Amino acid sequence: MAWVLFFDGECGFCSRSVRNIARWSRDAPLEFASLQGALAASHGFGHFAKEGGGSMVLLRESDGISFTESDALIELCGVLGGFWRFLKIAALIPKPLRDAAYRWFARNRYRLMGRADACALPDPDLAKRLRD
Repeated sequence: MAWVLFFDGECGFCSRSVRNIARWSRDAPLEFASLQGALAASHGFGHFAKEGGGSMVLLRESDGISFTESDALIELCGVLGGFWRFLKIAALIPKPLRDAAYRWFARNRYRLMGRADACALPDPDLAKRLRD
């Protein structure tokens, strides 16, 4: 089953996180796309990159189901497998609390972590997994 992780390509934290996730998920069926790109627009996900909040989106391509906010993080842990699968226990935290924490960080991500001033060149493994 293929998955696509949509991320804010203008967020420094998000871009660094994708580089790390790509390293951790070499064997996972996971690809990456910017929320500012054509693929995100074709799925109607572009608005998730808004500066005052925003969310990454994890799309399961086999059935078109998408996950946002804390649900996306929990599903991503399952996709990564191994040690990360253990973190799916976060699903036991009530969704309103998980999502409130996610939204707080998302609202403050540029202030806390900065913007991506320039596109960092991805390593060859990540480059093969990037979609537009």
